[in-house]
Amino acid sequence: MLPALKSKPHRQKSKRSTPILLLLILAWSIAAAWILAMATHAQPATTDAVPQRYQLGQELYLENCATCHIAIPPAVLPVQTWQRLLQDTQHYGVQIKPLVDPPRILVWNYLRFSSRPLNQDEEIPYRITDSRYFKALHPKVKLPKPTQLSSCITCHPNANAFNFRSLTPEWENSQ
Repeated sequence: MLPALKSKPHRQKSKRSTPILLLLILAWSIAAAWILAMATHAQPATTDAVPQRYQLGQELYLENCATCHIAIPPAVLPVQTWQRLLQDTQHYGVQIKPLVDPPRILVWNYLRFSSRPLNQDEEIPYRITDSRYFKALHPKVKLPKPTQLSSCITCHPNANAFNFRSLTPEWENSQ
């Protein structure tokens, strides 16, 4: 009979510790969620995530294109436009030295992965203002004539840093 009496207080103790354990787990979960939320909002994404296998191609793209003008996100133009641009030595009327392999292949793989498909009935756009995707992203924007890549900074103040997600205050709430 004595062993039965000793086990009853032990059961009561475990019943008391269950709510405390649940409360500790809840507190830990809230703290972890708060820390993750702070880390996530501390540095907003500037562009879409690029898989590691295409990151060197992105670096080479920025290194080769952003030295002369703002590098635009590849999704603005279809794959076929990027293919023409990589092969063309007359880059929008300016003679350029084309990329050679292997950097050209790395940049091409990145552009092909990151760009958008061309519709069957769509002509290949040569300028971003002719791009269906660009027009869809800028429905309320009255573009200056002539439109230049440097015009992007008017609305995207961090475009030089390949950040097209941040907008100037007047455009921030227009969407």
